[in-house]
Amino acid sequence: MRYAHTVAQVRAAEEPLLAAGVPLMARASTGLAVAVARRLPYVYGARVVLLVGSGNNGADALWAGAWLARRGCAVVAVLAGDAVPDALAALLAAGGRTGTPRALVGADVVVDGLVGIGGRGPLRPAAAALVGAVGGCPVVAVDVPSGVDADTGAVGAVAVRADVTVTFGTLKPGLLLARDHVGELELVDVGLELPAPPVEALTDLDVQSLLPRPSRVSDKYSRGVLGVAAGSESYTGAAVLAVGAALRAGAGMVRFVGTSHAADQVRLRWPEAVVTDACGSSVADVGRVQAWVVGPGLGTHADETVEAVLAQDVPVLVDADALTICAQRPSWLRDRTAATLLTPHDREFARFGHEVGDDRVAAARRLAATLGLHVLLKGDATVVVGPDGPARINLTGSPVLATAGSGDVLSGGIGALLAQGLDVLDAASVGAYLHGLAGVLSADGAATSAGLLLEAWPAAVRAVGARH
Repeated sequence: MRYAHTVAQVRAAEEPLLAAGVPLMARASTGLAVAVARRLPYVYGARVVLLVGSGNNGADALWAGAWLARRGCAVVAVLAGDAVPDALAALLAAGGRTGTPRALVGADVVVDGLVGIGGRGPLRPAAAALVGAVGGCPVVAVDVPSGVDADTGAVGAVAVRADVTVTFGTLKPGLLLARDHVGELELVDVGLELPAPPVEALTDLDVQSLLPRPSRVSDKYSRGVLGVAAGSESYTGAAVLAVGAALRAGAGMVRFVGTSHAADQVRLRWPEAVVTDACGSSVADVGRVQAWVVGPGLGTHADETVEAVLAQDVPVLVDADALTICAQRPSWLRDRTAATLLTPHDREFARFGHEVGDDRVAAARRLAATLGLHVLLKGDATVVVGPDGPARINLTGSPVLATAGSGDVLSGGIGALLAQGLDVLDAASVGAYLHGLAGVLSADGAATSAGLLLEAWPAAVRAVGARH
């Protein structure tokens, strides 16, 4: 598991160590210098440009620059404010110098030390101008890329797009959410004693340990039976994809209920599914299931079907059109006692009364707490939260997943994990992880489709096991 802490938690952990004289800045700047050196084509004679603000991040960059200068790097500091005096003096004493933005031309590495984790709002004009002058130089960001909010991941109008971000003490939530600007993420341990993390992210090892495994005595019922209420006369593909994903994700049996045309298509594509071409109150007659998925392609007038599924005392994943229906009838969700998972994208989320805004984790937490359930907020960095406990941010997402039917595959995959007995937080976060990895594998450097994504799910499971 990877853990992230808020800026306030980091500051509180630093305070007693600084009071005791622990050299936190020396630890951080040494780790930064080593990280920069690893990314240089050579150290002696390499050109390193420091973008230096007036705070501690600027000081970290200067101290790291002094370390590099003593080893033969040509280090130039471009100042965007009043630098910390002793750090600037150390750089100059080591043979570094100050310069103008023209020094950026031809730099081997640029070190972004303009704004630290306490930065909020847009960059000041001098810092913004330097960010705009970086061009195509490789960039190593100090603690957080300037212009990215360390707590929320909100990205300003002007922000550094780093190749590598070297962060200190612990990860920060914004680094997991703004991955396009963070680049490769490297953690330098400086010895902080931190509380329980509010945000975490699964790794391959976590997913491998959480995945349900059949035993020698397993049968199709003990492996998990998933009910899927999806599709309509107009949208049969959603039903086909959700059912297929559930089968690929390991459900022992899938019981499908839907309109006649959707049922015919599911039978044709997935003969192993148990299909009932009925709706509404007939949901109760489908047979015993361990979990339900309701909503993909269902249509926004399928109130009876949604209500009947939510009346079942098993975990239910609510997606797509069922989200629209439930947004108009939130009591159906509040009144449930079994686990419930909503899987909205941003526009579907807004139907529950509030826009997502800049703080995606906080927005998802509020909705989860208000309705007493779990929320999976889809996006490049998908967020999974419950009414309490840590949030999980998925790190395997990719822009290739922005394709029709991708969400139907995610719903079916998570539904299968719910039916196999994972709790809702684990099922949602493991499903999101495998969904993102399957997207990358199915695209293989190009584009993908929901059908290819579905077929790549087993490959994602195998890859998780092979990569640790």
